[in-house]
Amino acid sequence: MYRIGIDVGGTNTDAVIIDENLALVHGVKVPTSEDIQTGIEQALHKVMAESKIDPTTISHAMLGTTQCTNAIVERKKLSKVGVIRLGYPATGSVKPYTAWPQDMVATLGENYELLHGGYEYDGQTLSELDEDEVKSALKKWQGKIESLAIVGVFSSLKNDQEFQVAEWSKEILGENIPVSCSATIGSVGLIERENATILNAALNKVMSMTSNGFERALKSEGIQSAEVYLCQNDGTLMSIEFARQFPILTIACGPTNSIRGASYLAQLKNAIVLDVGGTTSDLGVLTDGFPRESSLAVDVGGIRTNFRMPDIISIGLGGGSIVREKDGQVTVGPDSVGYKITTEAKVFGGDQITATDIAVRLGKAEVGDASLVADISQEFAEKAYQRIKEMTEEAIDKMKTSSGDVDLVLVGGGAIIIPEDLKGVAKAYYNEHGGVANAIGASIAQISGQYEQIYIYTKMARKDSLVDAQAKATQQAILAGAIKETIELVEVEETPLAYHPENATRLRVKVVGKME
Repeated sequence: MYRIGIDVGGTNTDAVIIDENLALVHGVKVPTSEDIQTGIEQALHKVMAESKIDPTTISHAMLGTTQCTNAIVERKKLSKVGVIRLGYPATGSVKPYTAWPQDMVATLGENYELLHGGYEYDGQTLSELDEDEVKSALKKWQGKIESLAIVGVFSSLKNDQEFQVAEWSKEILGENIPVSCSATIGSVGLIERENATILNAALNKVMSMTSNGFERALKSEGIQSAEVYLCQNDGTLMSIEFARQFPILTIACGPTNSIRGASYLAQLKNAIVLDVGGTTSDLGVLTDGFPRESSLAVDVGGIRTNFRMPDIISIGLGGGSIVREKDGQVTVGPDSVGYKITTEAKVFGGDQITATDIAVRLGKAEVGDASLVADISQEFAEKAYQRIKEMTEEAIDKMKTSSGDVDLVLVGGGAIIIPEDLKGVAKAYYNEHGGVANAIGASIAQISGQYEQIYIYTKMARKDSLVDAQAKATQQAILAGAIKETIELVEVEETPLAYHPENATRLRVKVVGKME
């Protein structure tokens, strides 16, 4: 039996086939299409045709996609959202959508209500939930909204009010209006958690279109019985039903797929990964085989959120980065020819000097026609190559947590432009299949479950709290498609809440398991 992994990038859509021993059988790249869908279909068709594998032997299909990120950045295909915040009157001074870009607010429709409800930081009721008030707000939105976000003050401590409102919404708005509850999405911190929940609700239509399109593409290739998964941004997978419920978890899954694929190709558990695309390079850190998570609130399309995201930095350096000289200074990027590299770069007969042309001119790479870059002067090429080296070294330095030298894994189609002798790097690993590392990462991933809550250790002992959190994380992993017997604990993070008199601690637990 075989698995297919597909990863949609800004420049290329990659597809790989992997056998049951997780060995790479075949990999292809095709340009990402304007509508995404066509690119997925072409990559799928090409990898199936070239590998000549019987479609009925494909048991699993995984998709890593930038669709949700692009929808937020471009403000396209988003749902009209109704926002209910349970926290009146205590939170009235800061309304929902405060500090959001105005065009995004207009796209989602400024439908929000501040209603009674919510909890204090110690679990006591802030104000009682008012059934009539909630139902009246929901009735007002009938036919006006396509998705609902419910946010309660300190719902990460007690979530029953949010779930009660979700029940009432099903009665009034019907089963077809999806509901996002903040207790299942964000972390502690009301505004950032609310923002993440609104974004999750807004992405519902995008995820439906993406997942339905992927299923159609598989069927058109005769792949009828494969289990279908989408990639999450922690380097693991979720079932298609789970993805439709939590589309926000796909944001930034591209770089995490590359990090997981890099770990597989280099056989390393701890390293820095540099994924060089056509336009940008993403750097991430492998810690025990998984991407390191960001501890900061993360901006997504200009909106501050606090749901889990990988610790990634992006620099404007890629295979298609345009190289220029101005006042004796040679610059590389940040603008790029992107997916047009095969027509616009000099080595392919174009007239733009790109980072790829520099690597070919200096004999560091073999692509295109080297005779077409012979007119680039040696001095200019060396200055540009030095600039690429400096940009890479600066970025690696930002990701390091100690002064020692680190291992570096180079992946992505543009990795040929990166010098191998870099300051602060012990050894650079380069693999011939690194160009499709993101699709490999998608196809080898496990299923994860994560649970986060504030526990008060004077009311529930630490040991019991850990057991409870692990059980709930395990439940999430099973919902996402993991086999119960294979699930194991991989991460525990405890953050004491300094202002709380009763030893309250934010506990975050992560488990992973194998897919069915």
